[in-house]
This record gives sequence, structure tokens and C-alpha cells, in this order.
Amino acid sequence: MQSSIPSTMTNALIESLSLQDRVSFLADCETIDLTFGEVITEPGGSILHVYFPLDSFISLIANLSDRDRLEVAMVGSEGMLGIPLALGLDESPLRALVQGAGPALRMPAAAFCRHLEQSPALQALMKRYLYVLMHQLTRVVGCTHFHQVEARLARWLLMTQDRAHSDLLHLTHEFLAMMLGVRRAGITLAAMSLQGRHLISYHRGDITVLDRVGLIEASCGCYAADQSIYRRVMIEGHTLAGKP
Repeated sequence: MQSSIPSTMTNALIESLSLQDRVSFLADCETIDLTFGEVITEPGGSILHVYFPLDSFISLIANLSDRDRLEVAMVGSEGMLGIPLALGLDESPLRALVQGAGPALRMPAAAFCRHLEQSPALQALMKRYLYVLMHQLTRVVGCTHFHQVEARLARWLLMTQDRAHSDLLHLTHEFLAMMLGVRRAGITLAAMSLQGRHLISYHRGDITVLDRVGLIEASCGCYAADQSIYRRVMIEGHTLAGKP
């Protein structure tokens, strides 16, 4: 199964705009490098910029307390950070943590809002992406409650691999435990099981995906569901509410 996530150094949302809209949009963007572990926004914080990852990716984390945190979505070159602006809101509901360092395009929030007002095509694109992101968020709720840690870990590794554009992932058990909202011991057992099946190799924070097809089979159905909704809504262009 091939990933529907776009190739490196492009952003699918921007690339899907018409040439005229894309040129105008890119004129207000700057290319920056995101740093691993960088916190871009905190819950309740103001959205000053929107980000379109190119070869980087960002975790969206729900902070329930100082100790209880859970990743609820992931943004890579298929999407953007700052979608509340499309709803007329300039406040971030989640913590945005850079999980994969690399280049991204950044635009001031005011400029993004101006482009939204001027471009019906951009408005429609943001509605589609918001729908996809809502799907991802709701999937995480059910996945966290109903699915086994091993299947959830397989799904998360696949999502990370798609956005890292690499088979080699730098992840500690502590970080994985925080992302999946489980104890470190649970991550250790799940990773050992996947390694025992020769799907991954793990050594001192380095995880290598050895068998992507096998990892997809080991994951829960949420990974395939995420891929399907992205493909149908963002790539194939299925209509929302009967509108193109």
C-alpha cells in the first residue's frame, strides 16, 4: 500500500491551489527551519503565523494536566498549522510541538486571513482540510479507548514515517509513551513485539521501519481510515454538502 502523503519539499495544500492563487499566496510566505522540540503554540495562545511543513512535521497535543498529555493529530507536508483562523478564531486549542525538524513555509496570520477573504478557492480548500483534521481528531478518541497499544503504536509509526519521508525515526520510549498516552512499560512491550515480528528494529532511540506492509497489517484500521478520508476529500475532491 502506497502512502497518499505527498513527496518531500512540497506542501499538498499549497500545491493544490491554481497557479495564480499559488503565486500570490507564496509571495507572503517565508521559508524557515523548524527545530525538533520547538513549541510553536500553547493552548489558549494567540496564532501569530500559519505554518505549511515541507520536510518537517508537528504534533498537536492535548494538555490535560502537567503530566497527562496526548497527541491528537499530526501535521506534515499534507497539511498546515493554524486552521482556527479559517473559522475566524486566532486562539490555539492545542500545544503544537515540532516532532520532525526541517523546512516549512510560514505566513503571518493577518496575511493568511486576507488571502482567505480574497480567494473562494482557498476557503473551500481550508474547509476540506478542516474536515480531514476533524476526522483525525475523532479517530484518535476512539482509537485510544478501544485499540491495543501495539496496533496504536504501529499506526503512529506509519503516520510518522509518512511525514518524515524516511524509514529511520528518532524516537525514545518516553516520547512515544507521552504521544500515545500510555506508560513507558506498555510502549516497551509493544515495540518488542513489533521488533520480534521483524517489522521494526529499535536501538537507543532509533526506530527503523523494516516491513511497511507488515506494519500496516499490524496497525488498527484507523491508519487506513485516515488515508482513505484524505485521499477522498483532498486528492479525489469529493464534494462536501453537494458543493464542489
